[in-house]
Amino acid sequence: MSTTPSSPAAAPLPTGLSTGLWRPALVLFLALSALTGLLYPYAVTGISQTVFKDQANGSLIVRQGQAVGSRLIGQSFSDPAHFWSRPSATSPMAYNAANSSGSNLGPSNPALVDAVKARVAALRALDPNNHQPIPIDLVTASASGLDPHISRAAADYQIPRVARQTHLSEAQVKALVDEHTLGTWLGFMGEPQVNVLELNLALDEARAHAH
Repeated sequence: MSTTPSSPAAAPLPTGLSTGLWRPALVLFLALSALTGLLYPYAVTGISQTVFKDQANGSLIVRQGQAVGSRLIGQSFSDPAHFWSRPSATSPMAYNAANSSGSNLGPSNPALVDAVKARVAALRALDPNNHQPIPIDLVTASASGLDPHISRAAADYQIPRVARQTHLSEAQVKALVDEHTLGTWLGFMGEPQVNVLELNLALDEARAHAH
């Protein structure tokens, strides 16, 4: 009667071999941790704070030692004496940087049509004698909901209202808009635009000096 021989037990690794495996693995782990977890972040942070300090810190706008906003994130303005930003569909409040989003409403959606009509009515009510066509970016939200700029056309449309509310001349207000108008990228891409926060800050300074 034949019997099947049992499989031999696996021989343990020699002590020298096991030591040779974990030691370089540990050294490699510590080296990579130091390189990618310490040296590289500190190097990138140091370079950015030296060469691109403004951008690395959020492109903040500082007045009298206090940050009043960012050049990259818009703010909501409702005072008729200020230029108004593009509408924002972020929730739970407009220009919520923690919840960038658009309305996701199609052009034929009744909710979008009603929202645009309401925005048009609000602009007309504040400036009933202004019969210029209302630029589209004053009555529609962007995909991000955080646009800090409006088109030059949107700024020009608001000049008569802002001049009347601030008791500045239209020429003075237009000069501020001209000063804060950004040209097209590379001279031909995009359209002229205006940073609303920077324009309103300059407007407040002009009002303060005028009184």
